[in-house]
Amino acid sequence: MNDYVCIGVPYYLGKTVPERREVEALRECGIADELQAEWKGIEPDFAAAADPVVAVNRALAAAIQAQAPKIPVVFANDCTSCLGMVKGLEAQAPAILWYDSHGDFNTPETTPSGFLGGMPLAALVGRGNQHLMRGVNLAPVAEADVIVTDVRNLDPEEGIMLHESDVTIYERLDALKAAALPDRPLYIHFDTDVVDCAEMPAMSYPEPGGPSLNDCIASLKHVMEGGKVVGILFSLWNDTLEGGAEAKSATLQLIRALI
Repeated sequence: MNDYVCIGVPYYLGKTVPERREVEALRECGIADELQAEWKGIEPDFAAAADPVVAVNRALAAAIQAQAPKIPVVFANDCTSCLGMVKGLEAQAPAILWYDSHGDFNTPETTPSGFLGGMPLAALVGRGNQHLMRGVNLAPVAEADVIVTDVRNLDPEEGIMLHESDVTIYERLDALKAAALPDRPLYIHFDTDVVDCAEMPAMSYPEPGGPSLNDCIASLKHVMEGGKVVGILFSLWNDTLEGGAEAKSATLQLIRALI
């Protein structure tokens, strides 16, 4: 059994949303005990940062570093927490395996919506929103060190930029399973919306046609067994939407793949 620490990040784009209780729901159900892990919270210093997303990511990075060498299992309400995750794991220089139905590869110049949650992977590799990267004192990750799987919704300019980048893209989990995993430390970023929305409801941006829950569980087990995993982040469902209880149950099944 791996030596884990569970870390909750109950913020949405740097803000507290009282009705969003997904992180607390996971804590209350005892998933940390199942992983034989402690549960830790974070304490952002919002007064010390001009951007609340920076404050949250600084606190996450500090929590990960304080618990080293334990493997952080992070539960977050959006994908921007990847910045603090990578900063917290910075000493290990991990490659990134990104499960997501969306590319998260927009920049302020390419996004049709302006939604920051659709931009964090681009920021990680040095494209757009570098004020967030500077805020956590994080250098960009090389695109060649990133693997993306099962992306099925890309905005037009985002898609061009992603496919012209050095990021490795697998359209399906089968291709990921057939490929060699990086022979180096690995950070798994798992957005639960990668699962087909028929089995993972209560997604803010649902995308049909994705892999089944069982296929995702099998993929996580494959990576955990064959890769040098040093951190895992789960980006969670939206409990204000219909199907929250079903999404919680499905997410717990995914987390249990780590055992």
